[in-house]
Amino acid sequence: MTEQENKGSSREEIFSRVIRAGKRTYFFDVKSTRAGEYYLTITESKRRFNNEQGKFYYEKHKLFLYKEDFEKFSNGLKDVIEYIQTEQPQEQEPETEEKNKVEEISDKHTDVDFEDLGKDEDATEKEDQ
Repeated sequence: MTEQENKGSSREEIFSRVIRAGKRTYFFDVKSTRAGEYYLTITESKRRFNNEQGKFYYEKHKLFLYKEDFEKFSNGLKDVIEYIQTEQPQEQEPETEEKNKVEEISDKHTDVDFEDLGKDEDATEKEDQ
């Protein structure tokens, strides 16, 4: 590696943490600006499949967070996490009961005679003429 390349890469990786969470991976990377100021990049990476090419690829989303915004960001994140952890969603019915209700409703609407379709339209058209 040349000296120029080494300077560029040493500026890039200062500190890093990887969090694997289900189908997603989060990267927390401390980087440095040309002026030597540290900042944080948060990258969300999801593995996807491209049907056309038949290959996997990684979809990435990045967030850049600079030192002057750390306190506001941290406070906002803390507030939102506390809200989610303390607020309980309304109770939902068990999945099987919900599935049964959907089946009951769909059974009532599946008795369709396709020969009946359009009869009302034909009568309306004749009245309009």
